[in-house]
Amino acid sequence: MGMTRAEITLKNVRDDAYAQCGHIKEEEIRTATVTAVVDTGAMSLVITEELREKLGLAVKREKIAKTANGQRITCQVTESVEILWKNRYMAMPALVVPGAEDILLGAIALEGMDLMVNPVTQELVGIHGDNEEFIIYSFSHR
Repeated sequence: MGMTRAEITLKNVRDDAYAQCGHIKEEEIRTATVTAVVDTGAMSLVITEELREKLGLAVKREKIAKTANGQRITCQVTESVEILWKNRYMAMPALVVPGAEDILLGAIALEGMDLMVNPVTQELVGIHGDNEEFIIYSFSHR
């Protein structure tokens, strides 16, 4: 399998709330459009320290994380950041991995936005299509 990359936009959720309340202007919301590695083996959104600073994300705590090679490292956990891909979005904390060079879009974000990697084209796609409506809950109607 090849490596899948996707362009995503990350937005400071706190700034967005301040803008909605009129405390800052809409154009003052800190955002960044980045190319992320879609990593179905990673759980979290992983960002660099540089990106954390650019977005103004506060560090909420530290966490021990395990890398793909089994190494345990201490990472910072940020406040929530909104992830936007095409017409999909969700908010979640990000892990700031020391020395990270790539942004990783992990399984929790993929699941939350109803996304998957198409195994044939190696592209990020909506599980239930790429329209604005996607299934969150499935239930039967009697």
